[in-house]
Amino acid sequence: MTQEALDTHYEIELDEQPDTRAPVYVDLVAVDDERRPIIPAQWRGPDNIKATIKRQGEVVAHHAGYHAVRAPWYAVQATGWAVVGLARLAGRQVRWWWFTDQYPLQQAAASKNDPGTFMQLHRQAQAVRLYRGLVLAGEVVVLAGAAVTLALSPGWVLMATAAVAVPVLARVGRPSTKPIVQPAVVAPRYRKLNPDIVLRAYYAAGLGHPDKPDLRIQFGGTMSRDAKQIGSQVLVNLPYGKTFDDAVKAKGAIASGLDVSVNQVFISKDRTSNRSHMLYVSDQDQLAIPAGRTPLLRLKPTDVWKPAPFGLDERANLVSLLLMWNSVLVGAQPRKGKTFSARALALYAACDPYVRVIVADGKNSPDWTAFRMVAHMAIFGTVPNSRDRDPVGHLLTALRYLKAHVENVNDVLAKLPPSECPEGKLTRDLSRKYEQLRVHVLVVEEFQVYYELDDKDDAEEVAALLSFLMAVGPSAGVIILSSSQKPSGVGASQNIQRLFTRYRDNHAVRFALKCGNRLVSEAVLGGDAYAEGFDASTLPVGPEYRGVGYLYGASDDTPTVRTFLADAEDADRILRAARQFREAHGLLTGEAAGEDMTREARDVLADVLNMFYAGKATISWPALAARLQETYPEAYADVTPDAISAMVRKLGVKGKSVKDVEHFESGVGQGCDRAAIEAAIQRRAIERG
Repeated sequence: MTQEALDTHYEIELDEQPDTRAPVYVDLVAVDDERRPIIPAQWRGPDNIKATIKRQGEVVAHHAGYHAVRAPWYAVQATGWAVVGLARLAGRQVRWWWFTDQYPLQQAAASKNDPGTFMQLHRQAQAVRLYRGLVLAGEVVVLAGAAVTLALSPGWVLMATAAVAVPVLARVGRPSTKPIVQPAVVAPRYRKLNPDIVLRAYYAAGLGHPDKPDLRIQFGGTMSRDAKQIGSQVLVNLPYGKTFDDAVKAKGAIASGLDVSVNQVFISKDRTSNRSHMLYVSDQDQLAIPAGRTPLLRLKPTDVWKPAPFGLDERANLVSLLLMWNSVLVGAQPRKGKTFSARALALYAACDPYVRVIVADGKNSPDWTAFRMVAHMAIFGTVPNSRDRDPVGHLLTALRYLKAHVENVNDVLAKLPPSECPEGKLTRDLSRKYEQLRVHVLVVEEFQVYYELDDKDDAEEVAALLSFLMAVGPSAGVIILSSSQKPSGVGASQNIQRLFTRYRDNHAVRFALKCGNRLVSEAVLGGDAYAEGFDASTLPVGPEYRGVGYLYGASDDTPTVRTFLADAEDADRILRAARQFREAHGLLTGEAAGEDMTREARDVLADVLNMFYAGKATISWPALAARLQETYPEAYADVTPDAISAMVRKLGVKGKSVKDVEHFESGVGQGCDRAAIEAAIQRRAIERG
């Protein structure tokens, strides 16, 4: 028996061990017996060997640490029980010396009035006591001599003797029900499945009948424990005519027949047959066990080209999500973990210094405020507020910027030589080498509010831009993270409703936490998910189940995920570290770097060129500033003559003296001419080409 087995306590199983019987196979399974591997899987190949050694090392380290912390208490208990053991040994020696075993015989002789026998027994007892008394006296002399010797011996001898004697005496004095050393690992009690219990459950659920050959439940293999020893699984073959949908609908009845919680039963489709499915029964409700704090608290840089850790599934396996080339929709009822789930993915992207993050928080909540530390652009709410004077204009600027970025990325990739971009696609190296090819992450919290703006023209433009970015953005390195508690019935016009539905339905990955009803779940996950047995309205309710949802579309499987937790304090720590990563690489950009992105997003040269009246070759800086404020208030609301002069000069246009009697007392002042603006635009086009 291994040390781990000795150091682990197993509580009593709820069911008796079934009778040994041959496994029941169906015609799809051509197996006559089950052969054990010559070399166990954990010792095959260097990777498995390393993983096994690492796992065993972790187990040994846990046991060592657990017992090391409790060693002083073990010593106190052992010393106390050693005193009790010494007293018990002394009592046994006294009883041995007094020869009490003869008391029943003497009592029997006295009861029969047989003095001869009584005296004979009495004399024998005296003789035995005399002999044993001499032996006991010798023991006392020997022990006294040993005590004197130990007292005169070096300290290490005394300690070594105590190390041997105390455990022995403690073992004598300690009751068997009170062990001193407690197990470091306690295996929980669980319902151990066997074929009879599974058959009972399925027959009770009405999925078959044991007395009718055509309606019997069969197994597609032997029942087994999962790799982590936290659940049991078996492939179940329903009778012909029964389908996977029937099993999904009967999930509650199956759980009742198994005598477990419905949260412990998971049914997944078998891709080879519609009447077969994999039944997995967890030993305990894994969904109620928190996944723990986010791994991002290690405060290390991330790489958006690698999967982001998202949470744990129903089998306690790590669930990761690749953000690149994807768009993710998160939907749920209020206070079910929707914002925390979306924010966890945004935090991962923020920790990659080469990723530009744009946050649009439609509900203007404090959940996203800390992203100002790293965000290229941050929009809050839909009406002017203390954090955003013109949020709708700000959002339109951000979406226009992203649209221009997507078009520019495709243009740049098309012009790169085959040696650098052989497939014409964005790569990790290209996104880090060229600033114009940076990966962008657009976070849209409660995106439905942007489809219900008071200004219908703005709503139409937002809807069109979001649909454009959803269609072509991911292939150009624009990742979209959307969240909503109202994923349907949005939009004042048919066109906006159509664009809203297109935007919602085109998300490649969906994560649905607890939803109010089946229709909302279908709106988040899609109709195909419901047909496959995934209905977020049936997810468990309670504080312990916050952050639990179905992750659909990220892989061939649809795990039930318990997301990692990152509260407001955690998010603040992570974002502070993310800002340091960007500053260290010189990659802090946009509003986080103090730039005014509403102006940067505009084409200043084109805007200035549009301000020239027909037939006019020059314009003064004051006149230019006034016209820009009137024409483009969302971008130039507070522009000054000096500010626009600095912007234009920075783009290579020199100032010149111009006539302007309206703004200058002398009638002459500084400005620019149309020819210089046009030349600068042409120059820029040549440089980009």
